Amino acid sequence: MTHPPKSSAAPPLPEAAAPGAAPGVPPQRPGRPAPPVPPAAPDRRTAFAEGVERVRAAATTEPGRLRIIGAVLALLVVAFGAVTAWQTSERAAAADDVLRRSQPLSSGAAGIYRSLADANTAASSGFLAGGQETAGTRDRYEKDIRGAAAGLVTAASSAEPGSAAEAAIIRLNRLLPEYKGLIERARTYNRQGYPVGGAYLRYANEKMQKDMLPAAEDLYTKENQRLDADYADATPYPWAAIALGAVALAALGWAQHRSYRRTHRVLNHGLVAGTAATTAVLLWLVVGHMVARSGLDGSYDHSIRSLSVLHDARIASLKARGNENLSLVARGAETITVDGKPYDAYYYDFDKEMGVLGKRLTEAGTLADDGAGSTPVKAAEGDMAVWKQRHAAARAEDENGNYQQALDKVIGAKGATGECFDGVDASLARAIDHEQSEFQQAAGDGRDAMTGLPVGAAVLAVLGAAGAVAGIGRRLSEYR
Repeated sequence: MTHPPKSSAAPPLPEAAAPGAAPGVPPQRPGRPAPPVPPAAPDRRTAFAEGVERVRAAATTEPGRLRIIGAVLALLVVAFGAVTAWQTSERAAAADDVLRRSQPLSSGAAGIYRSLADANTAASSGFLAGGQETAGTRDRYEKDIRGAAAGLVTAASSAEPGSAAEAAIIRLNRLLPEYKGLIERARTYNRQGYPVGGAYLRYANEKMQKDMLPAAEDLYTKENQRLDADYADATPYPWAAIALGAVALAALGWAQHRSYRRTHRVLNHGLVAGTAATTAVLLWLVVGHMVARSGLDGSYDHSIRSLSVLHDARIASLKARGNENLSLVARGAETITVDGKPYDAYYYDFDKEMGVLGKRLTEAGTLADDGAGSTPVKAAEGDMAVWKQRHAAARAEDENGNYQQALDKVIGAKGATGECFDGVDASLARAIDHEQSEFQQAAGDGRDAMTGLPVGAAVLAVLGAAGAVAGIGRRLSEYR
């Protein structure tokens, strides 16, 4: 058996790595040169940094600078056209909403209020006539009820779901059949000679005054707020577009001046075409918007304000007429105490509404800017003065116990207060029709002033950018 030779010497240990040697690099043996250390990989630059470096390098040469100038000019002109198209299209849409949506809806809401108030007045007039109720009074009541119902249908079709206007419409649609039922009961009992008919009529009037007319007034207020919002969207100046247009023109002017200094050529046809197109857009924008703003402001100042006052006056006359009739229906059953002094509730409300009517007619006369608008207002003021005189005579008869004489002075065939009320109502209707036509003309002119501006601005901006690029391209061709 053979055994390996025994030795006391230990096997050689591996050489220790030199301090600071890089991992993976063979240790340095004494007397031998160190191997070279591979260089570190360079940091990778982002695409943006590379792009900036290229632009910087290009800017050191005239062709590169021209390319940069052309790109900036095209970008400014296109941005100007885009912002102009955006802002003018928004304002044109708002102006169209004023003309076709919000103002008709506002007038429709006022019509609903007027129809309800007039129906209440016609019902009380027919009740006072008793068995001698005329077909005209009955037809007027039915026409007003149909008009209110049709107005509610139109308003419902444009109301936003969940809005306050929709809530008011739902409430009126629920209350209208209830009111009609009360009026029919009052008429039935009145024809049979039962005094309870008067109680039903007063209850119907209370429902109208405390529930229906406030809901109609709320609807009218909401539609007016929508109209004001559309005016606010249609009339502000497009400052962003105007500022961009001024910057684009300044840049184009600077580019032409630079070209002239370097080439001594007076005109660069491409840059001139771009400047002309940009100038045309800017002038169209400023002048068109000024004309549109003037038309819309005129329609508001000379028509919308007048319409609001005239609607208030007409509603006040209707309320006054209804209170005048109900004072004879109640025969003193309804009283009110003011400053410790008792008054007949309906006579007191009549005086209050006549005061409102007088103030609104004065305002309407001040706002009327032509004879066609002021003439019917003056006629209404004349009828109101006669109405007050006749009412004072009728009230004196009623307070003296002469009920039939008072009744004749209120709903009689000749010389009654009803004639004066009809005259006031007819005059106010003519004034409203005139102001409505004035509004249509002024608001239509304002909207038409921006017709074609969004599309025209976009087309001219593209042509202007193309002209600027072509002008710079002509200069670049000189370096080839």
